[in-house]
Amino acid sequence: MQRSGSLSQIVLVLYHVAIAACAKLLSGGTIIAFDQETEELKVIRNGSVLIDGDRIVSVSDIASPFDVPAGVEFIDCTDKIITPGFIDTHRHGWQTVFKTMGSNTTLADYGSRYSALLAGIYEAMAAGVTTIVDHAHHTWTPDTSAAGLRASVDSGARMYWAYTFQNSSAEFGIPEQIAQWKELAASMTSNLTQLAIAYDDFTTNPTGADTLAVADLIRESKSLLTTHHVEGPWLLGNSPEDLHRVGVLNSSTPVVIAHAAFLDVRGAGLLRSTNQHISITAESEMHYGHLHPTSHLIMDQASLGVDTHMTFSTDILTQARLWLQSTRYRVYQNTIDRFQVPAQNPFSVNQAFLLATRNGGLAVGRKDLGVIAPGAQADLVVWEGRSPGMLGWTDPVAAVILHASVGDITHVLIGGTFKKRDGRLVDARYYDEVQDRFLASARRIQKVLKDTPLPSQEGSFLTGTPYGYVMQLDAKRGEGTGYGPSFV
Repeated sequence: MQRSGSLSQIVLVLYHVAIAACAKLLSGGTIIAFDQETEELKVIRNGSVLIDGDRIVSVSDIASPFDVPAGVEFIDCTDKIITPGFIDTHRHGWQTVFKTMGSNTTLADYGSRYSALLAGIYEAMAAGVTTIVDHAHHTWTPDTSAAGLRASVDSGARMYWAYTFQNSSAEFGIPEQIAQWKELAASMTSNLTQLAIAYDDFTTNPTGADTLAVADLIRESKSLLTTHHVEGPWLLGNSPEDLHRVGVLNSSTPVVIAHAAFLDVRGAGLLRSTNQHISITAESEMHYGHLHPTSHLIMDQASLGVDTHMTFSTDILTQARLWLQSTRYRVYQNTIDRFQVPAQNPFSVNQAFLLATRNGGLAVGRKDLGVIAPGAQADLVVWEGRSPGMLGWTDPVAAVILHASVGDITHVLIGGTFKKRDGRLVDARYYDEVQDRFLASARRIQKVLKDTPLPSQEGSFLTGTPYGYVMQLDAKRGEGTGYGPSFV
């Protein structure tokens, strides 16, 4: 017995030494944790999060637990809020170079003019986004495709880089793209970047050779699939029904359907029965005009995305806030229209927080993402609770969702590694080099874009739906004031 006890003590000592070599303790903060049993948020005040490698080992209600081994790095989080990293389930990262060029565009403009990464990913990480599903539709050539994947890997973010299969040219069509995808997949060594699949032709080409080949690849690889679904007058297809017909919805493959605007009862039922998710991109859907009239009815199978951050916010915090308040408006309106006073609030900050974090993890098939719990990935954001906008908070969830700004983010960790520390990107020197290269490219590309005239919105949209008149609203008196001068 004595010998066995000594062996156990040796094993325990070695375990503690192994942890100490790469462990961190976020100590003294208020933690927005997740209770796996109740599936509810759990607030722990003056607690701690112990990280070993890329995983959360324990979440404690003690700021400095007595059993933490010596050598662990302590990070003082007094007066701070610790949350999971935000998860962005729909983004087009390569479009960073077009920033501010689409401030007054519609979806029709976008489809005609902007169908034409690394800086954009850094921007997202600085804003607390730790996981991104990148719908990479810049796969026009082998070089542009490989460069996009390389940038994702180099960024150090947790990326699902969704190679878009599209017939870009006679020389580089979908068969050639599938061959390159397989080559890229075979050479992948990153623990954080995963090669995924994007395809938008399930409706217009449901039984064609290209669709069948992509569907086969999805089933064989079990890689995440993402697609755009915008219905109503847009008629752009890729509904849950369309994906189900080709056999890719009801499988172990995670499917993220971006927008799912105008989702109907049948589509919602399919999402629930197959446990697949949509990505609500609140700001995008309001900015471009494709809206989201039924998305609030399927939030149990929803997550949040940014979409084309060249035109608006790059952070999921803004998307959560916009979605929270616009959804409240939509539901309140029904009560007000009946000449009644709303008896309760229809949508809580807790639910908005879950959409931005845990639901994103579920959307990509990862229960270990978007939560603070033992065994989860150590993708964490630490917020300064004494900033001017946060000072005086009691409810940490409300403080983040309603009062914080991305400027309040002190630290960002992905897989237990600091990506932002003390308010600065850890790779700041490398980022400076990226900035210079990015700005040179942006000036060159934006010049071409400036010289490209806006398409005429007359006649019909590409799906045959006629364009309709939109009233212009002005902030000054007079007729025909319109948008005012352009400063592009």
